[in-house]
Amino acid sequence: MDPIHTTDEHRILREQVRRFVENEVVPYGNAWELEGKVPREVYRRMGELGFLGMRCPVEYGGSDLDALAMVVFAEELAKCTYGGFTMSIMVHTDMASPHLVHSGTEEQLARYVPGVISGEIITAIAVTEPDAGSDVQGLRTAARRHGNGWMLNGAKVFITNGVYGNLLIVAARTDLEAKPSRGTSMFLVDTDTPGVTIAKKLDKMGWRCSDTAELVFEDVKLPADALLGEQHRGFYEIMKNFQNERLAAAAIYVGEATKALELTLDYVNTRKAFGGVLWDKQAIRQRLAMLAGQVEAFRHLVYHTAWMDSKGADCVKEVSMAKAWGGELVNKVLFACQQFHGGFGYMREAAIERMVRDGRVHTIGGGATEVMLEEVAKRMV
Repeated sequence: MDPIHTTDEHRILREQVRRFVENEVVPYGNAWELEGKVPREVYRRMGELGFLGMRCPVEYGGSDLDALAMVVFAEELAKCTYGGFTMSIMVHTDMASPHLVHSGTEEQLARYVPGVISGEIITAIAVTEPDAGSDVQGLRTAARRHGNGWMLNGAKVFITNGVYGNLLIVAARTDLEAKPSRGTSMFLVDTDTPGVTIAKKLDKMGWRCSDTAELVFEDVKLPADALLGEQHRGFYEIMKNFQNERLAAAAIYVGEATKALELTLDYVNTRKAFGGVLWDKQAIRQRLAMLAGQVEAFRHLVYHTAWMDSKGADCVKEVSMAKAWGGELVNKVLFACQQFHGGFGYMREAAIERMVRDGRVHTIGGGATEVMLEEVAKRMV
């Protein structure tokens, strides 16, 4: 049953995404895993269907929908069982491009947003650095004034869509004398700009069809209008969009956990063992029932938090709770589901094997569980 905050419009969106996943993702996911990327034509197809512009302004071809629509989209997309595909798309739609939508000038919006919506431009958010993960105030990449523009130097790591994307949204220090929270700015950087180098295409445990890069910026000359938003206000923009990013992640956890339970329920009802099927075993039935209850409770927290966000309420605590709880819960569910698949669950041909590998990063990426719990704790007193 859908949460009370969803509407007929959300249900139609859910069905559209479900059909897309069944027909245009699942049959090809294994090939994408081997290629290490999501083909650009898939982005274009999603653009044609209106999926990439749901959070973009109507005047540029978007739908200008709220966080509830985003949660529906992310949940259904995540049921594809290919975590790398889900993350590449969600980084584009809800983790990188929102910076452009929220802070861009009219000229920047006109230049980039139509391509973002159509899938011709693929975006990436470049914040994380080798010596600064969740610690945004520890950034070392810097941009200094150079003539009428800027000179960018530094390095970024673990950047999703960093290999095959077109547009990087880069966080850099613009005032080395000020506190990092008051001296960081955001920049729009086309990947074909001289001095932008893919130092390494990273080889990951999971998310195999999602390209991930280590990037180097060496004397990258940027025009004045590459500055995104207000100078020195980048830290606050990053922290603001972290809430959307983490809510999107929580919705992904809902979808993955739900799909894992669905796959496992089907398996234990057909797998013959001990004179019957595995579902006949009380221990298995009850374990799955308990996990299903926890996932359902978590799902309602995510949707309620999205509803709070859509009403303009302060929901940093709730988003942080969802990110922390969900990352741990989805791994708990995936581990149990793989266990109930037995030996087959350890084979590469089993979807659950891939899902376990993909899911491990959920307690790390986008804010580790420990970081999220500190955000919650600060708001408990």
